Amino acid sequence: MPADPFAPARLGPVQLRNRVVKAATFEGMSPAGVVSASLIEFHRRIAAGGAGMTTVSYVAVSRDGRGAPNEIYIHDEVADGFARIAAAVHAEGAAISAQLGHAGAVGTIRKRYLGPSPGRTLAGTRVEEITPTGIDEVVAQFAAGATMLAQAGFDAVELHFGHHYLVSAFLSPRWNRRRDDYGGPITNRARLALRILAAVHAATGGKIAVTAKLNMTDGLRGGLQADDSVAIARLLQAPGVLDALELTVGGSRGNQMFMFRGDPPRAELAAALPGVAGVAFRLAGPALLRRYPYQETYLLPLARRFRTELTVPLILLGGISSLAAIRQAMAEGFDFVAMGRALLREPDLVSRLAAGDATAGSCTHCNKCVASIFTGTRCVLDHPDPLPVLS
Repeated sequence: MPADPFAPARLGPVQLRNRVVKAATFEGMSPAGVVSASLIEFHRRIAAGGAGMTTVSYVAVSRDGRGAPNEIYIHDEVADGFARIAAAVHAEGAAISAQLGHAGAVGTIRKRYLGPSPGRTLAGTRVEEITPTGIDEVVAQFAAGATMLAQAGFDAVELHFGHHYLVSAFLSPRWNRRRDDYGGPITNRARLALRILAAVHAATGGKIAVTAKLNMTDGLRGGLQADDSVAIARLLQAPGVLDALELTVGGSRGNQMFMFRGDPPRAELAAALPGVAGVAFRLAGPALLRRYPYQETYLLPLARRFRTELTVPLILLGGISSLAAIRQAMAEGFDFVAMGRALLREPDLVSRLAAGDATAGSCTHCNKCVASIFTGTRCVLDHPDPLPVLS
């Protein structure tokens, strides 16, 4: 019998009140790189709306690990804010996770752009090849970030191994051309991810859940494909310390709409990007943001293979915006579902679905919310004006 999506469920050492997770959707509410009052209220509303767990996104392991303005990064001044947001979410009966990552060669800010091999960003900025010493530093930064989150009262951490970010780039033959122990065969390309997973588990001692977000495919020619991704997922599950794997696709170094589906917000992003970047995006927008029709559970066809070949609990993402989609995921053996845009527009949707007061969300999949990350992420159909960010 399929699992009841609205009944309590275990995620590693954590008991969730249901199987619906608020997916990590970058909030753009941390101009000082710390937790703001606006960010706390954003996640408190998700928690009050019935989600089993909400995910703070995106927490960079270092300043250079950021990808956009208004992102949290791990440093001493953020610890108190982590404790406050964890307490606010717990007071509403939900658990809280944080997406921890290093953006690598992805970004719209001034920083060191790092990758497994030399190259260029979409904007033409030089990408430095990270050194073995730099790799060791990144592993330690992930462990330190997870430790801080656990000490602040977070219930889980999501390791970002997808979306063309640093670890994702190591996994991908498109960007990883190294000839050392981190390049070449799958076991080498997965070495950084496995080191991070082991370090985070050792640092947190099994006291919090550890999940990872993994690309099933990069959505780009020469990128990571499903065969390699399944093999990588097997490597990740083998140590027995990964509590769940969230399956995703695409990323921010190309073909970004492959992970969103629906209407590409080309004009909105061109207007939101400053100066030359905005002009360049107006010219390149059709190539960068292709059109992929939206449909419910759009990642399910590819995710079925992962469910068949893996034993680790899986979180289904992509087009989860109705009761029917949630129940289908449970019927096909997925352990949790992650909802993003649907909860961005209706934070109380989970409660209403559970109570029978709704059968689906009202998100139109216009994706105009994507461009709002620069002024406070929101459904711009309901809130067209920039949000005041309260410190």
